[in-house]
Amino acid sequence: MEGHRNIDREPVVYVEISKLAGADSPRTSGEDAEHVEVLAAAQTELPPIIVHRATMRVIDGLHRLKAAKLRGEDRIAVRFFDGDEADAFVVAVESNISHGLPLSLADRKRAAERIIKTHPQWSDRMVASVTGIAPGTVADIRRRTAGTVPPQTVRIGQDGRARPINGNEGRRLASELIAKNPDLSLRQIARAAGISPETARDVRNRMRRGEDPLPRRRSNTVSLASRRAGHGHALGDPRRAAVRTAPRDRAAVVERLKADPALRFSETGRNLLMLLSMHTLKAAEWDEIINNVPPHCSGIVAQLARDCSQMWSEFAMRVEHQVANIV
Repeated sequence: MEGHRNIDREPVVYVEISKLAGADSPRTSGEDAEHVEVLAAAQTELPPIIVHRATMRVIDGLHRLKAAKLRGEDRIAVRFFDGDEADAFVVAVESNISHGLPLSLADRKRAAERIIKTHPQWSDRMVASVTGIAPGTVADIRRRTAGTVPPQTVRIGQDGRARPINGNEGRRLASELIAKNPDLSLRQIARAAGISPETARDVRNRMRRGEDPLPRRRSNTVSLASRRAGHGHALGDPRRAAVRTAPRDRAAVVERLKADPALRFSETGRNLLMLLSMHTLKAAEWDEIINNVPPHCSGIVAQLARDCSQMWSEFAMRVEHQVANIV
């Protein structure tokens, strides 16, 4: 699956609108009439739409197609996609995530479920990168649809590499390779066992220390509720204590987090701080932003805000769940 980015390199041709079929769209609510009118009123030429060559179905650009009809045009700029229908749907989802009128969270979840069924070999992160939802959400959807797709032994990641679903099997194979040939490089071990080089390093280090290459899962002896109340092992972590005793002012809390080396010296940490900083605006600043949202964009902005709220709620639950599994 080459994805939307490679389609952008395909030549642009002009096709008669009458030859195009309806779209197999991930957008269940249909077209947004207001958005079509905005596009039709624009003075510039509309960007090319994407069409599945085999079926002449519109993959991406149904709003642009409607706008072209409103303008009275009989031809439209097209880039063709030559894959099968399952991959065409993936391109439709990926395209609607990357630009144009965004898909709702519900549409993205439905799209993820469909992609899991048509591409069961894709990893959760791979599906998440296409649908714009969290990998954990994809994993939940996969569990709910477990009986509707054939079982897989490997998954293909975003890097195009196949890795075993059972990580223990990869570790076991890596330990056998290391035992037979200790001089193999980490990359050679990782490639042969279908695991990451870091996992291969961990297996080798465990074997050198005489430990089992398959780590045992530690039991969760302290409840999340106890940690929230300030009990258990969480008391030993000064960073968590700092968050609990920080002022209510979110800006002050974020400033404290910015001083944490674990966050400011890593790319993911800096990205998190940047996202959190966006929510330290004062009420008056929020009011100014709200008052300056263009009326024709209000529906889209409101839906995006709701989607972001749901994403942050999911983020909070997953972070708390991760903390619960530390001990």
